[in-house]
Amino acid sequence: MEQSATLDIETLKITQEQFILASQSLHLQRPGCDAVYPVGLYGWRKRCLYFFLLLLLVTMIVNVALTVWIIKVMNFSVDGMGNLQLKQDGIRLEGISEFLLPLYVNEIQSRKDSLLVLRSEKNVTLNARNDHGQLTGQLTVGPEAVEALCQRLEVRSKDGGQLLFTANEEEVIMTTQKFTVTGLEGAVFGHSVETPLIQARASEDLKLESPTRTLTMEAPRGVEVSAAKGPLKVSGRKDLQLESTEGEILLDAKTIQLGSLPLGVYTESPNRASQEQAVFEVCVCPSGKIYLSPAETSSTCQAMSNICLWS
Repeated sequence: MEQSATLDIETLKITQEQFILASQSLHLQRPGCDAVYPVGLYGWRKRCLYFFLLLLLVTMIVNVALTVWIIKVMNFSVDGMGNLQLKQDGIRLEGISEFLLPLYVNEIQSRKDSLLVLRSEKNVTLNARNDHGQLTGQLTVGPEAVEALCQRLEVRSKDGGQLLFTANEEEVIMTTQKFTVTGLEGAVFGHSVETPLIQARASEDLKLESPTRTLTMEAPRGVEVSAAKGPLKVSGRKDLQLESTEGEILLDAKTIQLGSLPLGVYTESPNRASQEQAVFEVCVCPSGKIYLSPAETSSTCQAMSNICLWS
């Protein structure tokens, strides 16, 4: 036991001596170094750095100047850019706007004190599509014609309530109180026309004509042709037929004149010349043909009935 304790004390003394020697060696002066290495940029490296910094500063100044110039020229503001203003309900454009590509909008509206004008060098086309992108309606305003492609075309009054004109594949309906045609040649209809009244303007003539076919007027309750302040003329190149299947034909006037009626001749002696007559009687053949016969003390229709033989 005594020997082990002695060894421990000696070991501790050796350790303390090593610690003291190591501490003293830290305070010893190291030999000086003769080589000196400078730290930093010198020469052409320094000049290149300053040049790049100056170039970067000039570029930033030019960019800022260009940005300010663009903002000034384009008139950028919080509401929009120049004539283009961004609103909560859409976009507002002032002046003339030009679109090089198709424009897709929900509504186009002009100002209250100006008109809405759409201009194009070729044509202006308005398209309407459904949710699947299929074309449902098209309006094309071209240099030669205005074309509308839709299932039904409607024209309404300014308040949007009254329907004035409608057209589809089957019929065309006009619901206005008056339809006026002012052309010199009038109106040409290829098929039938259904209307309650055909009337000419004041102090103008009304003419109904079918150049190559027949002219037919039909009505379930009657057809009235009247001229309140002038003559009524009905003419035909061939036959003019007045027919009533169940009623009668009434000619009611102060004077009824039948012009260019044929004059009958005597059947017994055809060569007998009729004397100058101032009064004639009107004769009717069984076929309904009317002719004239010289008036005498008695009827001469039987003697002048050769007209009936020719009919």
